[in-house]
Amino acid sequence: MTLNAQEEQRYAELQAMALDAARHGDVDTLAPMLQAGMPVNLRDEKGNTLLMLATYHGNEEAARVILRYDAEVDARNDRGQTPLAGVAFKGHIAVAKLLLDAGADPVADQGGGRTPVMFAAMFGHLEMVKLLESKAVAKGWRKSSLGWLARIMAIPRAIFFRKLLRPSVAGN
Repeated sequence: MTLNAQEEQRYAELQAMALDAARHGDVDTLAPMLQAGMPVNLRDEKGNTLLMLATYHGNEEAARVILRYDAEVDARNDRGQTPLAGVAFKGHIAVAKLLLDAGADPVADQGGGRTPVMFAAMFGHLEMVKLLESKAVAKGWRKSSLGWLARIMAIPRAIFFRKLLRPSVAGN
């Protein structure tokens, strides 16, 4: 099937609408588009899929809809990152649980040996670290091989924030 220029333009507009709907959690727009055949693994100019956009922005219901259409849960963007890595960075626990239940890899290398566990630790999301570690251990990873580097990466951040939050003493 060949599209004319006007049809190609309209399809590009519809794709942009789907990407925005995922980003903003607009399930009322997104669900009918997917039902009508919009590719579930559609990507933006940076390689982010509908699932990546929905989950990064904490849109759990949109992510749930996208996953119903068999989205690739570990699809990587142009930077080699998975949706779970973005969620670990942002700290969206409920969305992380949804991705993990759909089969997301909690220890997927995001480049340079960094994993979602490390992103969670670097940004102070300790509940996320525990969740990701528990899922990784359930898949056969040793907890000791996961957490030590993530915890080391979290130390400078913790020290920095303790200094900022420590009350000033008069005269010092």
